[in-house]
Amino acid sequence: MEADETFVGMKVGFKRSRGGVHKMKVLSLVERGGSVRSQRLAMLSRSGIEAAIRENVHPESRIMTDTAPYYRKDLIGFAGHEKVNHLKDEYVRGEAHTNTLEGYFSVFKRGMKGVYQHCREKHLHRYLAEFDFRYNNRVALGVNDEGRAANLVQGVVGKRLTYRTIN
Repeated sequence: MEADETFVGMKVGFKRSRGGVHKMKVLSLVERGGSVRSQRLAMLSRSGIEAAIRENVHPESRIMTDTAPYYRKDLIGFAGHEKVNHLKDEYVRGEAHTNTLEGYFSVFKRGMKGVYQHCREKHLHRYLAEFDFRYNNRVALGVNDEGRAANLVQGVVGKRLTYRTIN
């Protein structure tokens, strides 16, 4: 299981944004060879990230992260926690890497810039859900176009989609 965070867009009112100070924060978790789960975080903190990981990851999992401040201490209660140090140009050490999520973030950000071009903070969770759905219903997992369409229809059964009633 990989855990990593990224920054998206720029908050309104800022001409330039350095680092992630004024950007929206996203945490994603991916099971290698499996599915991804992403969520927007109000702020990045060790406690917030650890709570999200504990809520979504089975305790028997081994967690792979980078050495961002939120992961400096080992995550206790999991089968293991390995970290790669990007600051020292370490991107892979045996099975320790976050390359699966880096690839996912690359597709997500290219889609956001190239297709959607702008995303308000209140809608970010919708875009994340769309890209998670695409990733979780890809050909590499044995899902063809027909299966993807069936999964989409199954997900909307019994739900009425109106802009005003969805937050």
